[in-house]
Amino acid sequence: MVRRPALPGRLLPRSFFEHSPKLVAPRLLGKLLVHRSNAGILAGRIVEAEAYLGPHNEPPDPAAHAHRGPTPRNEVLFGPAGHAYVYAIYGRYFCMNISCESDGLAGCVLLRALEPVAGEDLMAANRGLPSGVASRLLTAGPSRLCQAMALARKTHNGLDVTKNDSTLQVRDDGCRLSEVLVTVRIGIKHAVDWPLRFALPGHVCVSGAKNLTGSRVHLR
Repeated sequence: MVRRPALPGRLLPRSFFEHSPKLVAPRLLGKLLVHRSNAGILAGRIVEAEAYLGPHNEPPDPAAHAHRGPTPRNEVLFGPAGHAYVYAIYGRYFCMNISCESDGLAGCVLLRALEPVAGEDLMAANRGLPSGVASRLLTAGPSRLCQAMALARKTHNGLDVTKNDSTLQVRDDGCRLSEVLVTVRIGIKHAVDWPLRFALPGHVCVSGAKNLTGSRVHLR
């Protein structure tokens, strides 16, 4: 019997994700995204995330992929919470979200940036970069982190991140945050003034870290 390498921390349960994305997103900061890839373990700490609300909200979120209802592309969002929703952008890059809410109610959190924790050399190779490059060049930005973590729609869309046998998981290694920064979302054309982007203040992997402004929110 082949023994799998131990993964850091403990697996997050599905109940963690069965809430509004605007509650799940800040709580995801500090947690680990772990990919048990064929080449080795890849892990990164979530340091930036954005919430996207389902069409049952009032008003509906016009920037969300789910705002017009279920389609073959977004059907993962209308299923149980805790599943990866991976979609393509510009025909060659990918972004990863995690579904939230109860079964039938869409909502998700977009993972925007990670801090590399395990497999940095492999991440660099996946990005076509030399070993030892700055972490922000590996996993700062939603498409960068998918490339570094070797994530693609065909392989990872729909995976359950709350299952022990899943190759893609979200885990808690005990990192505790006292506060996070909340700002407006970026890179979208609709509802650009909604404060649904959450980040670790001052972290180098966060988008526009040097000029980041917003409100600090204390976590319970």
